Amino acid sequence: MATDRLDFELQSLRPPTEFSRRGFLTTSLIAGFTLATGPVNAQSVITTDASGLTAGEVKVPVPDGQLPAYRAMPATGGPFPTVLVVQEIFGVHEHIKDVCRRFAKLGYYAVAPELFARAADVTKLTSIDEGRAAAAKVGDKQVMADLDSATAFAKSEKGDTARLGITGFCYGGRVVWLYSAHSPQLKAGVGWYGRLTGPTNDLQPKHPLDLVDSLKAPVLGLYGGADQGIPNTDVEKMQAALKAAKKPSEIVLYDGAPHGFHADYRPSYRETPAKDGWQRLRTWFQQNGVA
Repeated sequence: MATDRLDFELQSLRPPTEFSRRGFLTTSLIAGFTLATGPVNAQSVITTDASGLTAGEVKVPVPDGQLPAYRAMPATGGPFPTVLVVQEIFGVHEHIKDVCRRFAKLGYYAVAPELFARAADVTKLTSIDEGRAAAAKVGDKQVMADLDSATAFAKSEKGDTARLGITGFCYGGRVVWLYSAHSPQLKAGVGWYGRLTGPTNDLQPKHPLDLVDSLKAPVLGLYGGADQGIPNTDVEKMQAALKAAKKPSEIVLYDGAPHGFHADYRPSYRETPAKDGWQRLRTWFQQNGVA
């Protein structure tokens, strides 16, 4: 009993920052680009500067501590329409940060929480397989809660969460569909080449194709016709399901585009569909109240 009391008293004396990091393997974001995809394709990398912006790493309060995240918004004015930016399997590295700055330059508040913070130290990921292993440890229920927390954080700053959107890539593309079925607050989503169906388990019990009837916000899905991981047949099934459910969501399938065609730092980047998809995203958000 004395030992239990001493442990409790010592715990109560620990600095709040130390206590908040218990259970988190990632406590800060990746500096630069992830090592997990190999050499960066420097010729195609898009770099958005932070001039005129308030941008940088922040800590999002969650029930079990603090989630590292990247946030960008215009330096003056507000409140701003809010966009949740959801990572690939490689964590919140420079590409995801740059996407946030691109939104901020357009007048948005953008925030990208590190959703793998409890599962792995993403700053040390060195391969795609390690990224997949981290993703496999993260439950969909936890992701939905963390995105809700990121939304609340945005509202506590200058985010206008009455104009809330979400976008994500690969892993994040799947999450866009899930969050659109989860959040009644969401106005619209844009998912880039996110998996639509596949095996399920306790942590990931349903996929987008299972949730069509539950969608609360319209989703624009952007997919590559030459994606080796997401068959065109899956995309066609999703299109048919959306039509049958009379949901105001749309899917664009870019002929010949591979998986990751928006990732300008990787060899998979394809400028034409990437730029077209970005313009469609902007129009989608404007048409559905996220602007």
